[in-house]
Amino acid sequence: QVQLVESGGGSVQAGGSMTLSCVASGRIFSTNPLGWYRQVPGKQRELVAGGNGDNGGIRFEYGESVKGRFTSSRSNAKNRVDLHMNSLRPEDSGIYYCYVHRGMEYWGQGTQVTVSS
Repeated sequence: QVQLVESGGGSVQAGGSMTLSCVASGRIFSTNPLGWYRQVPGKQRELVAGGNGDNGGIRFEYGESVKGRFTSSRSNAKNRVDLHMNSLRPEDSGIYYCYVHRGMEYWGQGTQVTVSS
């Protein structure tokens, strides 16, 4: 049984910053990737920060639209993954989901981010 709970969403003005957090519970190992997706209205689900698990060091690969603006970090001891978002744009508005790959893909209920112009 795996459960992921996102938090930290809300409203922010363009150019602002916001940090999202996700706490995972259940049978999750350091080798299981943790990361973030987002769903922007009218667009397909987009990988925001793709974690690769502990394969010689946890790394994240970022979507082209967020490179240089978003960073993600993971705490294995706390089973938590954070998403630090800077220089936010209105087109970043959407629902953000954290995920884990453990044979199958699991994700949380999401947290909404609204960026006003």
